[in-house]
Amino acid sequence: MNTLRSLTVDQQVGLLFVILFGLLLLASLAVAYALRRESDASDRRLRLLRDLRALWIGGVVFWLAWMSGPVGATLAFGLFSFLALREFITLVRTRRADHRSLLLAFFIVLPAQFIIAGGRHFDLLTVFIPVYVFLAIPVTSALAGDPERFLERNAKIQWGIMVCVYGMSHVPALLLLEFRNYQGRGAFLVFFLVIVAAVAQLTQEGMSRWLRRRPVARHIDRSFSMRAWIAGALVAGLVGGLLYWITPFKPGQSLVMGAIAGGAGTLGEFVMKALKRDAGVRWWGNTASVTGAVGLLDRVAPLCFAAPVFFHSVRWYFGLNA
Repeated sequence: MNTLRSLTVDQQVGLLFVILFGLLLLASLAVAYALRRESDASDRRLRLLRDLRALWIGGVVFWLAWMSGPVGATLAFGLFSFLALREFITLVRTRRADHRSLLLAFFIVLPAQFIIAGGRHFDLLTVFIPVYVFLAIPVTSALAGDPERFLERNAKIQWGIMVCVYGMSHVPALLLLEFRNYQGRGAFLVFFLVIVAAVAQLTQEGMSRWLRRRPVARHIDRSFSMRAWIAGALVAGLVGGLLYWITPFKPGQSLVMGAIAGGAGTLGEFVMKALKRDAGVRWWGNTASVTGAVGLLDRVAPLCFAAPVFFHSVRWYFGLNA
């Protein structure tokens, strides 16, 4: 531990990425070994290869975002947000009258939100979409003069913006949070968030198979139960407590923050399953030949829910104004 603390900030972050890509390499070897007997077209093989490719892309983008500084990080996650929002919108029902609102969402709201995040205007980041955009979208839609399914159409657009833009914009904002004696280490906070969110989701899925199932919403997800969700949040908290040394938190604070982020991410995944049920799809990328969707939203949905909850919990508890 003393050796790690004696490293410079750049050396510590470099070590983080060495460990990250080392784990991805080991995972790739494990997947290759596991798939030796699988047929080329099997569902399991395709799913594992797709997930592995997504992990590598995410790791490379994370590294490039860090190397390019705050501007590069903001642009990288802004691109992820654009693709996720596009994926969301292509699988929900809209009308011609919604085109103005969609143009507003993609080409004004999205870049504005990430500019606000990149500029460290965190107070405005908090209210820009939930207040101003939520009022602007229905006004824009009403000016198109089409009242059919007005509430439903606007709610879908607003919800897509909230998840894909508002949630995702808090990831680069985490990189820019400044703690005393923790300058330049924002990548560790993002790494912490991703790890605890992933651990919570994996634990919840595993516990739902091991425990006797008592689903709270059978028509959405037969495997989601409160006991499995609590187990996922608790394990995420324990993992977060073990990772306290890469954060500005004390062990107890790290444990609580890990449980909060992990629990929020798992609930986010559950909500997105409800949205997929409503859209009539199993995953966001299963109609790629028609919509261009590639399943990105399936992979970032927990992060889109966990990031704003984690960001504002950290900022509120430590009293960070910028």
